Amino acid sequence: MQTIQLPSYKSQSPEVADRFRRLKERQVILETVGLGKVFVTGNGEITVLDDICFKAYRREFLSVIGPSGCGKSTLIRILSGLESASAGQVLLDDKPVDSPGSERGMVFQGYTLFPWLTVKKNVMFGLEVAGKGRTEAEAEALQWIDMVGLEQFANHYPSQLSGGMQQRVAIARALANRPRVLLMDEPFGALDAQTRARMQSYLLQIWRNVDITIIFITHDLDEAVYLSDRILVLSAHPGQVQEMIEVPVPQPRSPKQHLSPEFLATKAHIEELIHPQRESEDVLPIIRLTQVGDEVL
Repeated sequence: MQTIQLPSYKSQSPEVADRFRRLKERQVILETVGLGKVFVTGNGEITVLDDICFKAYRREFLSVIGPSGCGKSTLIRILSGLESASAGQVLLDDKPVDSPGSERGMVFQGYTLFPWLTVKKNVMFGLEVAGKGRTEAEAEALQWIDMVGLEQFANHYPSQLSGGMQQRVAIARALANRPRVLLMDEPFGALDAQTRARMQSYLLQIWRNVDITIIFITHDLDEAVYLSDRILVLSAHPGQVQEMIEVPVPQPRSPKQHLSPEFLATKAHIEELIHPQRESEDVLPIIRLTQVGDEVL
């Protein structure tokens, strides 16, 4: 059997290297400086995040990945203003963030649409709260619904839609207020594999057509490599920055790139960061519930 030698995950074509050079010349939209989070419990203090520092550039797709318990969701809640930091700060356009704001849209893993409102009314909701008249809000909402490919379902209720369609409505609602940053906390985690793949394609198409910076939380390595310009890898207990990876897979992306050497090398490197090889496998205590001699072959 022939062994395939993967290139270094840092291997970049001249075109990819030029893309990252141009990315870093863009405006910094969001920055974290020494960000930390400590939770106080009955058993003492637990440090969840420690000294998180990174920058997200205009129109960048930045994913955050790490082992379970590394504080990914806590991080994005701090970025959104839903959670306060214990140390450091978040800067949006060089201004401190300490509360939710319309300049940051948020999409959660769970379906957060109002079940009593139609698709159109759900997307209109934030626009009307922002002070726009019904006619103007409706016209803008229909544009966003059309952008996510659901114009035929504008008058449907969430219960009449599939999970993937509901998430597309949630994305349209989050984008309707034209935020600077779209924060996404494992938005496709509850979807089946086929729907998840379609949603990834939809998201890339939307991102290319909107002036938006996306910060995307995921636990799926393939998803992170496929979607991202760069990947922030966190360690666990507490969450700290292990590495910021520039994804060497050329843009625009397509599903067939999942088997490219650049894709596989990047995924293998992230896997090693998150789950380093141990000298021996974890061994569970033996509690036998079968007859001795009745072994699994």
